Amino acid sequence: MLELSRDPAQFRKDIRAWLASACPAEMKGRESHDGFAESDICWGGKRFEFSSPAQKEWMQNAASQGMTVPTWPVEYGGAGLSRDLQKIWLEELAAVGAKLPLQSFGIWMLGPALLAFGTEEQKKRFLPEIARGEIRWCQGYSEPGAGSDLANVQTRAEDMGDHWLINGQKIWTSYADQADWIFALVRTDRDAPKHKGISFMLIDMTSAGVTTKPIRLISGKSPFCETFFDNVKVPKEHGPGINAVVGEQNRGWDVAKHLLTHEREMIGSGSRGPLGGRSVGQIISSDSDLNGNPVLRAEAMKYEIDSMAVDLTLDRYKDMAGVGVPIGNASSMLKYQGTELNKRGYELLMSLTGMDAAEWDSTHGELASEWLRTKANSIEGGTSEVMLDIIAKRVLELPYK
Repeated sequence: MLELSRDPAQFRKDIRAWLASACPAEMKGRESHDGFAESDICWGGKRFEFSSPAQKEWMQNAASQGMTVPTWPVEYGGAGLSRDLQKIWLEELAAVGAKLPLQSFGIWMLGPALLAFGTEEQKKRFLPEIARGEIRWCQGYSEPGAGSDLANVQTRAEDMGDHWLINGQKIWTSYADQADWIFALVRTDRDAPKHKGISFMLIDMTSAGVTTKPIRLISGKSPFCETFFDNVKVPKEHGPGINAVVGEQNRGWDVAKHLLTHEREMIGSGSRGPLGGRSVGQIISSDSDLNGNPVLRAEAMKYEIDSMAVDLTLDRYKDMAGVGVPIGNASSMLKYQGTELNKRGYELLMSLTGMDAAEWDSTHGELASEWLRTKANSIEGGTSEVMLDIIAKRVLELPYK
């Protein structure tokens, strides 16, 4: 495995030299006016099809050095980097215009939950597979009657001795039709109070009785799905000592809250990528017509300043997390501001691009589709209204009745 210095200055030199040889030329300089293409994202998993041999090589080279999950412990497939060194890694990726070698809900959400609540057997079973891109996860939280009121989940798991019998439905399960496994909230005690009696369970999507149905969005794409469980048998153990339940049985809400913190941070800090790595000022200055429009210039500068403020706030919370201070309810603030800012960014880019932005399935067709997709940002992971309510009650501690 690559020996990387823990001295920040030397680490930057080491990672820069490693990128020069490990990241194929085809995977560098991928930025464009409209940002990265969807095909540039490597999701991993058994059914994922690489867009090119270079994309596969890049993912495998990074995984072999733990750089797909750089802050995870080495024994679970990571590189054991600190938050400060991870920041340098991301800066050097941006410098060569390379996409992250692997992205997944396993990395963003399940991984942190397993690191915090999982047994050693669960960690050794699932984390290395996530790090190597061999398994793709989806999230089974929301239900038709349990969206913002997530604790109202009704999907039930009946104890049948050596296995659980699952019946119910999940909705808005992103990429469920392409996932290998699902981490889901299921009710294991129907007589307990609403926030109790819920367990956090790991379920193989190839199990008999699991079906998915894509939900078509206004963007024309179907990243979301309905997921159905009809008498699905889930073994109590996915191998010797590998419990299907993460954390304590009937205490899944504790795991769920921890995972939601990471999900909201992930959504809120998601790349404001429609600008393709260029500031709005650079885009405007390169076009004389745009440069002469005072309204667009003012909006662009407000967006740029707000983006810097969000990035600095995110860095502050990451630094706090790095020394053991939990983000907690502040993740709702990051989620709200980040997603609203992402929507503003796409609105702005649509204005900057003009009539070309309205084209569909042509040169600028992807932009129009992605702009429509951002409308879901203020719904997924908790609506903006719910985030504001949490901020008012839990962060600002304002009085309420």
